[in-house]
Amino acid sequence: MHPARLSWRTAAASTTLLLLMLLLAWPLHAAAEQLAIGSKRFTESYILGEVITQAARQGGATAEHRQGLGNTAVVVEALKTGSIDVYPEYLGTVEREILKLPTGSSREVIDQKLRDMGLAMGVPLGFANGYALAASAEVARKHQLKTLGDLRNAPDLRIAISQEFLGREDGWPGLARRYQLPQRPTSIDHGLSYQALASERIDLTDIYTTDARIADLGLVTLQDNANYFPRYDAVLLYRADLPTRAPQAWRQIAALAGRIDVTRMIAMNAQAELQGQAFPAIAADFLAGKATAAAAPTGAASAAPAQARPSLSSAIFGGDFWRLTRDHLWLVAVSVGIAVLIGIPLGTLAAARAWLGQGILGFVGLLQTVPSLALLAALIPLLGRIGTVPAIVALSLYALLPIVRNTAVGLMQVPKGTQQAAVALGMTPAQSWRLVLLPLALPVIIAGVKTATVMTVGTATIAAFIGAGGYGERIAQGLALNDGTTLLAGAIPSAGLAVLLQVVFEVVERVFRRQPASAG
Repeated sequence: MHPARLSWRTAAASTTLLLLMLLLAWPLHAAAEQLAIGSKRFTESYILGEVITQAARQGGATAEHRQGLGNTAVVVEALKTGSIDVYPEYLGTVEREILKLPTGSSREVIDQKLRDMGLAMGVPLGFANGYALAASAEVARKHQLKTLGDLRNAPDLRIAISQEFLGREDGWPGLARRYQLPQRPTSIDHGLSYQALASERIDLTDIYTTDARIADLGLVTLQDNANYFPRYDAVLLYRADLPTRAPQAWRQIAALAGRIDVTRMIAMNAQAELQGQAFPAIAADFLAGKATAAAAPTGAASAAPAQARPSLSSAIFGGDFWRLTRDHLWLVAVSVGIAVLIGIPLGTLAAARAWLGQGILGFVGLLQTVPSLALLAALIPLLGRIGTVPAIVALSLYALLPIVRNTAVGLMQVPKGTQQAAVALGMTPAQSWRLVLLPLALPVIIAGVKTATVMTVGTATIAAFIGAGGYGERIAQGLALNDGTTLLAGAIPSAGLAVLLQVVFEVVERVFRRQPASAG
């Protein structure tokens, strides 16, 4: 046989074999289990979310951890819409906050209510983490505070509690009624409350009973002598079809039942908050069965071996810097682009119809008054998802005002004589707008786009609370851990990006301002 023909047949056979192998492997790849794990914006939830994620991956699944998804309302909506499949929760929160059931409801009632929502609860992790109120030892001694009932005798206490606890079904409103408390607390981010207690800016705050800083700061936890709080056993809340849709991953996740006792959970929280260890590393050590040092006793945290905190520069330009930068730029570019496509026509309409202009400007101005996190939370059920899509919708709405306003102002500033000259030359309204009005108004419009872009860079950090990524991921983690370095590692790049984009727009504005002069 001719050598060339033999070589051709060998190559053809090899290619056919390779294609056959790819075709056989494709169904296996396509059939790989995929699931998304959520977590709330506090240390323990980050850790547990990472434990669940890594356990699912051990079962061969493609698992994504969508971390720091704001408060309970946001993460439950994400679960109901299918944006996530499972997240760590607590029995009392499911009972009182999510299902609005009375304390002590039967498990049958809870399960039925969850089934009606397409959800299920299970996999008790082995510990409970409840709400409590705590004060420094000095404040407790000064006001003779041992129980929650003792607060009635200290009406002047400076109380600051987390935003969620301030409005929860099992939070402050019901607690104040049960104990007839006279205080009017202010709100504070949970991650900042311990620092506020330590610096004596507040006297009392709400805590999670597995927080590592309770022992570290020597806080006094007030006893719930009226048994107001329900049990907060740690469980998993998940979509009801998850065990059948991802059986291998679920087998690994279900094996977590009973594996985390309260001492281990406090120790893992301490690893994150006091020793600066990363959440993935803590979860990996736990799943590998590595021993974790017990939580330090009161005042002894400083004796625990602490990892060296990264410098600010290394924290900023760490391993995820380019990913977060890409995500943030994508959010800003797409949001502002959509706002331009909508805002310029609206601004043109506002300039052309004075009676309609006030209404248009009033509407886009009203959008600016809606709290960003509230708008993001409202968009989740409307759009049926979390992440990039609702974030872009919200950011586009917030970017409309300066674009619409500047477009209207720029067009109205074009001299009447110039507009009349365009008509005299036989231009149609569309030609007049495109060839005369828009070029003359363009510098003012670009200034509006610049303002919208700079505003969006800052507002986009909130998008991390619904899993859209960006520099807000670091800010959320920094708040949760009360870690100023991590917080600044998100805030500084965001501010730097805003300044950089402003400089770019300044250059573009100067170019467009020069063009009419050179044309004359």
